[in-house]
Amino acid sequence: MFKQVIIVRADLKMPKGKLATQCCHASVECILNSDNETVNKWMAEGGKKVILKVTSEKELIKYFKMAKGMKLKTSIIKDSGKTFFKEPTTTCIGIGPDLEKKIDNVSGNLKML
Repeated sequence: MFKQVIIVRADLKMPKGKLATQCCHASVECILNSDNETVNKWMAEGGKKVILKVTSEKELIKYFKMAKGMKLKTSIIKDSGKTFFKEPTTTCIGIGPDLEKKIDNVSGNLKML
């Protein structure tokens, strides 16, 4: 089974629209950086995505580094600071798609948003 995980900073208290946009950026960037075979297998299984939360930028970066260290496809999203935020702000990361058990080794202890 394949999946993709998006990890969001809950401490930012983004409005729903901003949150959805940031998650979409993370998902698309990860897919664009993935190989076609993995993406096709993931899509054939339904394209499972899970949105998880962390409480700080420091915690978000920790999970980003863990995923990179396990050679998972990752993306880190930094909002430009032109609408909701007053300055550029790191909002979320994407991991995968990849095998569910590999991703769970990084994010399996996090709670859903």
